[in-house]
Amino acid sequence: MSAHPPPAADQAPAPGAVTKAAAYNALTEGAIGKTLFTFSLPILFGNVLQSLNGSVNAMWAGRYLGGAALTATSNANTILFFLIGSIFGVGMAATILVGQNIGARNIDQAKRVVGTSATFFVTLAVVLAVLGFLFSPQLLQKMRTPADAMPFAVAYMRLIFVAIPFIFAYAFLMMTLRGAGDSKTPLYFSLVSVALDIALNPVFIFGAGPIPKMGIAGSAVASLIANVVTLVALLVHLYRKNHFLCLRGAELRYLRIDTTILRSLVLKGLPMGLQMVLMSASAIVMISMVNVYGSDTTAAFGAALQLWNYIQMPAMAIGMAASSMAAQNVGAKRFDRLGRIAMVGVGYNFLMTGTMATVIYLFNQQALGLFLRTPGPLAIAQHINAIVVWSFSLFGVSMVLSGVVRSTGAVVVPVLILFVSLWVLRIPFAIVFRGSLGVDAIWWSFVVGSAASMVLSAAYYRFGNWRTATMLVGAKPAT
Repeated sequence: MSAHPPPAADQAPAPGAVTKAAAYNALTEGAIGKTLFTFSLPILFGNVLQSLNGSVNAMWAGRYLGGAALTATSNANTILFFLIGSIFGVGMAATILVGQNIGARNIDQAKRVVGTSATFFVTLAVVLAVLGFLFSPQLLQKMRTPADAMPFAVAYMRLIFVAIPFIFAYAFLMMTLRGAGDSKTPLYFSLVSVALDIALNPVFIFGAGPIPKMGIAGSAVASLIANVVTLVALLVHLYRKNHFLCLRGAELRYLRIDTTILRSLVLKGLPMGLQMVLMSASAIVMISMVNVYGSDTTAAFGAALQLWNYIQMPAMAIGMAASSMAAQNVGAKRFDRLGRIAMVGVGYNFLMTGTMATVIYLFNQQALGLFLRTPGPLAIAQHINAIVVWSFSLFGVSMVLSGVVRSTGAVVVPVLILFVSLWVLRIPFAIVFRGSLGVDAIWWSFVVGSAASMVLSAAYYRFGNWRTATMLVGAKPAT
């Protein structure tokens, strides 16, 4: 392994590097409101596409394969999210490091980050895929997956795990491009991926010509093919366009692990990955509690989750955009812009998330009817939405503020805030009040957790010491 010390803060990059980076460095200039909005829109549309893909898959399962198939996908996807969260923080850390180096016009160091993080990321993804494939039945049993859904869930999950290395590599490239200030290319290739997945789903689910009928497992096969094809196409596109972060010739040595960068990726990435683990682990606990109430309630919850994905998308997109934008401004030493990025992001969250929540309230039955056909689960899902949907505007505040805070390297406190809101407040609330409120205690616990997360995140943003944090381990604070 090799170790490359980071360049000094005042070291000037090569003139050629500055020229190449200029087109991707617009996040440090111009009106913050307009820049944040235009940068976040492609991220939002990309997230919508991905959720649309999942919703279409859920419609095939729920409407044509039955409630057991939909329950299977809900349980399998919850475990999948939990497992990928354990290494996804590495990609988030790499995104911030790339953004800071692009902001500082240090392209060579950005390439070192890309090389080390790609090797580390893909290696862990392969290990996770193997373990997940082997232990899928045991994981689903621990979740108390209903017996009628178990065969579907095992087949679906194992095929998804085969696709994990490709999914992770594709996601890593997308995050790196956003860190470099390019949110449009990820959107274009998301269109390709989603179009392929949607087109191939009925082919493999119901069979066509020489392709046998595979049921819910066919949905996973379609996702695997779509991810492989899109990943290869994206790599070809980046190298043909001679993207300034592509590694060529002697730069391929950057694929060897750089210990300085690796320490930063691990020490900063693990807390961010832990946030996803905490969220997905809490989701497993919640769905395990929901499973106790039977397949109708689980199917209703799964349908509601499909809509919740869309409601949360504006805040997620704005939070991701704010993090990338703030990271570049930290690298460029434009600290005067961070406060404005945060406040504009919070305003956009209330506007856009509030709009999405209102639409769901107005068309609750029609939206849920896309996933559910029987009256029982449909009525339960409507009741769930009536309680929960408005609270996502509160949680969106936490997403935006945490994105700005993490851009400097302050990654521990956001994890603690999430832990408190989910594991100290949400889950205990659902358990303690289950006796008096019944299953409604689960739905109200989402509101409690969202409100707590907003209050704690705002307090840390206002009074915390995140402005003096650093992303690269051993570096001195730039503020």
